[in-house]
Amino acid sequence: MAMDNTHQETTPTIDLELRRGVLVLAALRCLHAEAYGYALKKTLAEGGLDIDEGTLYPLLRRLEAQGLLASEWRVEEGRPRRYYRTSTAGLAAEAGLTERWRAIVAAMDRILDDGGSEA
Repeated sequence: MAMDNTHQETTPTIDLELRRGVLVLAALRCLHAEAYGYALKKTLAEGGLDIDEGTLYPLLRRLEAQGLLASEWRVEEGRPRRYYRTSTAGLAAEAGLTERWRAIVAAMDRILDDGGSEA
């Protein structure tokens, strides 16, 4: 029974670690089309990646500080919104991350399909 409690306590942390890099790649890809934060949140959720605003906005600021996103403020529908888009450097980073992501997925598919049996 204690093992079940340990599993429940560690799963959110492990899930968060797994999702961190995925969210960077997903944001860079989704922001080929300019969007404000909440619209990106909805797009990610529709794709199966729910993200809370306390994670999303720091991610957007960090990616912009790294030069991977560009942004500008605009007033639309009577309210100011910061619109983000993937920068030229972000497109290059996305291409590299996509290549590495596909290699990782292929490796994990081999490992998971093998069922963990020893060679």
